[in-house]
Amino acid sequence: MTDPQAFFQEAVPSEWFTGPVEVTVDRDEILVVGCLASEVDPREFRERSRPHRVRIADQAEARFLRKVSWAIRQDDAELRFTTVSIPVMTRLRIDERSVLDALIDGGLARTRSEALAWCVRLVGQHQREWLDELLVATETVRAVRERGPRI
Repeated sequence: MTDPQAFFQEAVPSEWFTGPVEVTVDRDEILVVGCLASEVDPREFRERSRPHRVRIADQAEARFLRKVSWAIRQDDAELRFTTVSIPVMTRLRIDERSVLDALIDGGLARTRSEALAWCVRLVGQHQREWLDELLVATETVRAVRERGPRI
């Protein structure tokens, strides 16, 4: 089995969540999100499920060579139990650094790293439709490239 979605559908106990888990995968991380019923205490669920979640994550990390993070959704809120924070090297010119420094000076971030993460989240929130379109186009290009001639 090489598909993370299928792996977690099989590995996560069905009684944990109100429906199937949602699995998001990137180059570094697998995020597993399940919906909890309204009456379930998220903290109690987190503690009770921790040993089993750790075992599942260990298996997935060995299989897919990515870290696993867990989150729950409940009543329109999402609570992430674990997250992976990946350092990203970037080179910025003075004008670009001044944007980050303004966010720090304004109290929105403590460091340039936090300020950059804030900017990325803002673009993700306000340009979601465009980013989704870009991802679809990327998949189309990848599929065409794979059907192309082999050199």
